[in-house]
Amino acid sequence: MEDIAARAPRHSWGMAKVVGVSMEPTLRAGDRLWVSYGRTPVPGCVVVARLADGAVVVKRAVERRTTVSGRSGRSGWWLLSDNPAAPGVIDSRHRGPVADADVIGVVVARLWPSPRILGQVSG
Repeated sequence: MEDIAARAPRHSWGMAKVVGVSMEPTLRAGDRLWVSYGRTPVPGCVVVARLADGAVVVKRAVERRTTVSGRSGRSGWWLLSDNPAAPGVIDSRHRGPVADADVIGVVVARLWPSPRILGQVSG
């Protein structure tokens, strides 16, 4: 995932590029995505998120979970790859829930190479 997508202002639209095979068959390396930055995800949608190590990734938001932070937990998202057997896949199974603030945006559509709307987009 290109880091430029992560630096977009909140509540804006932009593009992102898929790198790697962790979201196959839904998305493939090189796909260009239309992203609504700052949009609240719903379970089942594809999101752009920043992991704790700073990596910007495209993953599927599966469910709400509680993050572990000191003595109190904060709300976060359990993010998974569509292709968990792909080499080098890192998602919430390895890093835990991703805090709300680190879910950067919701993928609305694939623009290239074959345009299509992705389902499960919130308002």
